[in-house]
Amino acid sequence: MARRPPAAPGSGRPVPPPEFTDPLNNRYLPAPEVLKWARATILTEGGALYNEDHAHLEYADVHFLWAPEGFVKAGRTVLGQCEEVTFRCGPWQKGRQQQQMADWFGMVPDFLITLDASYCLACSDLEFCALVEHELFHIGQEHDEFGAPAFTKDGLPKLCMRAHDVEEFIGVVRRYGASQDVQRMIDAAKTPPEVARINIARACGTCLLKVA
Repeated sequence: MARRPPAAPGSGRPVPPPEFTDPLNNRYLPAPEVLKWARATILTEGGALYNEDHAHLEYADVHFLWAPEGFVKAGRTVLGQCEEVTFRCGPWQKGRQQQQMADWFGMVPDFLITLDASYCLACSDLEFCALVEHELFHIGQEHDEFGAPAFTKDGLPKLCMRAHDVEEFIGVVRRYGASQDVQRMIDAAKTPPEVARINIARACGTCLLKVA
């Protein structure tokens, strides 16, 4: 992919720290500026790109992390990944990982979104926005046994990891027609894009986690 010049400082979009311009840099760094920008721009009503689909994330415990570069999985280069922070390991391993999170963020977040800093230095503003929002969409709100949005005992949305809205084979749709979910995607595709015509799903590590 051809590299573009880094976004201008006045664009308002967060840019990775200068050390990520060094191709030999291999550090991971917390990205509080991305969280601040995402809350002001996408998650808070009145923001320039506010999306009410993320209303359940207003008080979500999510943090962002810069990675020095992406990685290849299932033949695709991963540029971003959202994960629920869990520690399935022994006490010492868990202790080390919890300490690392606390050193980065001052606490252990519920969700972590990692972004490829080298890509974010070169991509367009629209590509950056699409990448961040794609990862945010992976944090959904659970539903109760009646299909209604679920909440914690404190009255906050109960969050979970979610996959794409539509997962179906083209051949099945061609032969048997669209399901209700697929039809909603078709109807949405017929309308002009609200922000930009772009597809970042193929570069999402969260989407590729289930690929063996």
